[in-house]
Amino acid sequence: MPWPSRKRDKGAVADKKEPDAKIAKTEEEAPDKEEEEKSTKPPAGSSKSGWKNWKKTKESDSAGEESKITYCHWLLKSEPESRLEKGVDVKFSIDDLKAQPNQTTFWEGVRNYQARNFLRAMKLGQQAFFYHSNCKEPGIVGIVKIVKEAYPDHTQFDQKDPHYDSSSRKENPKWSMVDVQFVRMTKRFIPLSEIKAHHLAHKADGGPLKNMMLFTRQRLSVQPLTQEEFDFVLSLEEEKPH
Repeated sequence: MPWPSRKRDKGAVADKKEPDAKIAKTEEEAPDKEEEEKSTKPPAGSSKSGWKNWKKTKESDSAGEESKITYCHWLLKSEPESRLEKGVDVKFSIDDLKAQPNQTTFWEGVRNYQARNFLRAMKLGQQAFFYHSNCKEPGIVGIVKIVKEAYPDHTQFDQKDPHYDSSSRKENPKWSMVDVQFVRMTKRFIPLSEIKAHHLAHKADGGPLKNMMLFTRQRLSVQPLTQEEFDFVLSLEEEKPH
C-alpha cells in the first residue's frame, strides 16, 4: 500500500490571521513546526442568517439546561499537497483514500497525547470530516467513518518511518491509530474561512460553533465534534458559497 502518511498534530493548524487565537497546550509539544493555515478574513455578518436558518430546522434544547458535552463525531486533518518529512512524502488527500483497497486505511502517525486520546475514544461507525490542511485553501472535503477502533500504531516501532518513537515499547505502546473508510465527498468544498465566519458569529450569539476546536485547539490534527457542531457544518454543504 502506498505511504498513507497524513494526520500528525505536528502538522496541525495555526491560523495566523486570528491573532488572539489561543494555541492549546497538550501533554507533549508537537515535535515538528506548526503548519500555517491560510484563511481569509470572514465577511462581516455572513454567518448569522445561516445560524438562524439552521435553528429553524432543529429542536432547541431546554432553556437554562446545560448538559455535559458529548463528542460523537470527529474532524481529521490531512495534507493534500506533497511535503517531504525525513525523506518521505506525507501527502494524503481524500482522493488518495478513495484509491486505497476498499477505500480504507489506517490513520497512523499521530504523535500528540491529546489527539491520541481522541483516537482512543472513537467508536465503530462514528463519522468524521476529512479536512484538507496545510494547503492553499484548507477546508472540509468529505466524510469518513471509523471501521476499526484504536489499536497500536505500528509506525512507532519502525526506525525507517518519520514517526518512529524510540521511547515506545511493544509491551506498552504509546501511540494508537484507527482505521477509516471513505463514505462520501461533501456536496461542495466547505472552506475554513466560511466555517470561521460562523464560529465568530456564534461566539456572539451562542450558536453551535462557538467552542469548535478547529479554532480553540488549532494544532490538533484529530479533533472531536459535538452532534450540534457536526450537524451545523454538514448543513453548510446545502448552502451556496459566499
